[in-house]
Amino acid sequence: MATIYDIAKLAGVSPATVSRALNQKGQVKEETRKKILEIAEELNYSPNYLARSLKKKRTFTIALIISDVTNPFFTTLARGVEDKASDQGFNTIFCNTDEDPAKEKEYIDLMLKKRVDGLVVASCSNGDTLRGLKEKEVPVVLVDRKIEDFDGDSVVGDSKEAAYELIRHLTEVHGFREIAMITGPVTISTSKDRVAGYQRALQEAGIPVKPEWIMMGSYKEDFGYQIATRFFSEKKKLPQAVFAGNNFIAIGIVRAARERGIKIPEDLALVVFDDLESASLLYPFLTVAKQPAYTMGSLATQFLLERIEKREIREKREVVLKVETIIRRSCGCKGSENNDF
Repeated sequence: MATIYDIAKLAGVSPATVSRALNQKGQVKEETRKKILEIAEELNYSPNYLARSLKKKRTFTIALIISDVTNPFFTTLARGVEDKASDQGFNTIFCNTDEDPAKEKEYIDLMLKKRVDGLVVASCSNGDTLRGLKEKEVPVVLVDRKIEDFDGDSVVGDSKEAAYELIRHLTEVHGFREIAMITGPVTISTSKDRVAGYQRALQEAGIPVKPEWIMMGSYKEDFGYQIATRFFSEKKKLPQAVFAGNNFIAIGIVRAARERGIKIPEDLALVVFDDLESASLLYPFLTVAKQPAYTMGSLATQFLLERIEKREIREKREVVLKVETIIRRSCGCKGSENNDF
């Protein structure tokens, strides 16, 4: 197996120069750098990551813990995490919790045993396990979801404002006053924030908030289907619109509506949090609040890598990213690909 000493001998330079050229650090003449890279490729050189890890007491590995990797939102977020980590020479381990706090804890314990250098977490728990990592000096950055009293960095979308804008569109543009909501667990910050935005929009429009029209439980498709099925069966009169807390819930609502011959948007308007990228390209239908998932993942990873490098960052960073409102047909509009009301 080739080493940097082999490359240095053939290139006629010092091993230190080879190291700087391969790691793109320090000053190396472009002609020399090019020569070194060509020789490294000819020798099929690969860096000794084990030695690198031992020297720096790191594994150059981070973990991403998310709730559902099949959800396009989290898939895109994960790509942002992996791309940023890879650019900095880190590998990423993906963990899928299925919105199960016990499973989240198991993954965190497992990642600690594997000695990962840090974690990016979209948590479904109350945060006790994550708070305990501070004592172990393991860097953690929250993504998508906040945890109360968490002393660390976080990168999230503006769920409150985006939910408010969706409901405001329904009340101001369409004049709807009967709007139901189906969303995720009451313990998760995104659910609570989206309910808060929903309530604020109704209150500003002078519309009473009906607690029985706010249904919270899970971000899964089956939950959206079960709640919508029960709601459609029990109610003598349909609401004018439904706000789905995420894209999977929306799929469940659409499935339940179709089974009962309820047409969207003719019989029931629908607005959704998070887009379905591939479906939207083929048939742009759902009116959505679209989060910058890739940016969210990339920025959270950048924060984590800075903590791993122990850069001088004294205060915790809490970034709230703007969410784009995209108006399409499901709310009753003819449809457009912008956020103009």
